[in-house]
Amino acid sequence: MTKTTDIAERVRAQLRRIHAPVATGVPPTNAFRDLVQLPDGELRHYGFRREEHACHPIYIASRDCGLSWQAFDVPANSPGSCVQSPWSGDWLTLIDAHDMKADSHLDQVPMGLAKGLYVCRSTSGIDGPFAAALVSADGCAMPRQPLPLRLRQRWVMACQRRDKQSVNHISVWRSDDDGRTWAQSELGVVPPHVPTGHHRGVRWQNYGCEPTVVELSSGRLWMVIRTSHDNHYEAFSDDGGESWTPPAPSRFFGTITMPTFLRLRDGRILFFWCNTTPLPELDHNLQPGLLDWERQGYGEDVFTNRDATHVAISTDDGATWSGFRELQLNVCRNDADFRSSGGNGDCLDKSVHQAQAVELPEGKVLVSSGQHPFCRRLLIFDPAWLYETERADDFRLGLGNWSVQQYVQSVIGNFKGFSGHCAYNRRPGAALIPDPDGEPREVLQVARHDDPRLVHEQQGAVWNFPAGASGELRLTLRLPTGSQGFRLCLMDRWFNPVDAVAHEAAQYALEVGADGRINGSGRALPRDAWQVVTVRWSAAAAAAAAYRIGEGAWHALPLRTPSCNGISYLHLQSTAATADLAGVLLRDVAAHTRRLT
Repeated sequence: MTKTTDIAERVRAQLRRIHAPVATGVPPTNAFRDLVQLPDGELRHYGFRREEHACHPIYIASRDCGLSWQAFDVPANSPGSCVQSPWSGDWLTLIDAHDMKADSHLDQVPMGLAKGLYVCRSTSGIDGPFAAALVSADGCAMPRQPLPLRLRQRWVMACQRRDKQSVNHISVWRSDDDGRTWAQSELGVVPPHVPTGHHRGVRWQNYGCEPTVVELSSGRLWMVIRTSHDNHYEAFSDDGGESWTPPAPSRFFGTITMPTFLRLRDGRILFFWCNTTPLPELDHNLQPGLLDWERQGYGEDVFTNRDATHVAISTDDGATWSGFRELQLNVCRNDADFRSSGGNGDCLDKSVHQAQAVELPEGKVLVSSGQHPFCRRLLIFDPAWLYETERADDFRLGLGNWSVQQYVQSVIGNFKGFSGHCAYNRRPGAALIPDPDGEPREVLQVARHDDPRLVHEQQGAVWNFPAGASGELRLTLRLPTGSQGFRLCLMDRWFNPVDAVAHEAAQYALEVGADGRINGSGRALPRDAWQVVTVRWSAAAAAAAAYRIGEGAWHALPLRTPSCNGISYLHLQSTAATADLAGVLLRDVAAHTRRLT
């Protein structure tokens, strides 16, 4: 008979072999607050199982550090996931029962509670029994799990409150008596999105919501907030959450997506978010099917930036960061029937924008990420993966690491009778084709095909590598006869492959016209021959880069947009004004970077 110690050693050996993210399961609900780690190492992820027209509360559990999972029923009168007090050992959580019911599709309010915000407590363990006490009759939305502070005996819980004008206010609840009584603080309101520049309509006005909080080594609290702007906002508290600085833009890009902090035992901080920017807003008055409240910004028309979840790590309380790597790309991102494949009974939003994480033995991290069952995953990775400085791809494993989707014009928003919930249908864009030299390999073609169904016909391809304040990107490209040109951009975040204005936010851009000339100069890229194009950059916040063709001379590449996050993306796109079946070919790519300091 195998001893328990042997099983534990086998599990540890498996964990030690994990480096880059590995999927080990599917959470039973959207990632957010339902992942919990017990003192004996058991992991649980709470959620529900759909049974005909009802949803039954369940949790999946793992006793081998998240490598395998098994489902169990949740005991009666349980609030679900909880946090254990480091002071009393009690298990507790704060919930708005009715908000929880609406979010999870449960047919009954947990514990039969009336409307309001409650603290639920068990002195007997995570399976209860639980007693509930009313904290506030006003309730709240999207409450995080309470955070026990390290440098003072206090719980802190961040959430959002919507006023009568549908404006979200960030609220912070705190308790100094181990969760028995709670006091509230409220931050200032994040300003609304204003349609300027390429925007022809307002974004969904989130104001501020889904805040995440981490305690720094000094005891200072740092909050990052979901907004409708291009950046998450941030605020700080020096008194344990009683008062906060006014919310202001942070260094982290992210629009209408959820940010999440995790502090590791050694003090390092992980940040999970979507380092992505959506397509510019359309004129909502010209979009068929939108409801009036969606046109006015009280709801979303279409999500185009929720297909990539990122993670970065800091060793100095957030002063500097490494990584900016794609933790998860949406496996459905290119699906032709994107809106309705997999059904929408469990979740309407087919995205990977939410996350929650816990630390495992052997220095690994378990992440719950995503929303719809087709897309969400339980992932294990080693934070050492975030310190890598190289990445390469030659397409031998296909396009698994690339974003190439195009969008099909669709009836979007929440229009009744159509399946989709704020999403375009999709089609794969840039594709792998045989090498034109007859070599036994495939290369990526980025072109433009006539298709009036598409929102944008120009194809594009987007690829992530470890962020670098300085570095080198080396590509093997081919400009076929008949090509109308392309644009190669180095970026500090993910933009849609088809985003026609992404280059305006690029750090550097190399444009090759239909005549082969580079950036309008007298230099040209030869036709019908593979060419190695190298771009080098340093001090991406302030300096010009340089490029060369083959082993030729280096030429300056002006800085377009400064960035404090370094460069972590290649964005390759056709610039053809009409159909271009030749496009540009990419055989391989390699990035070498120096970590941000």
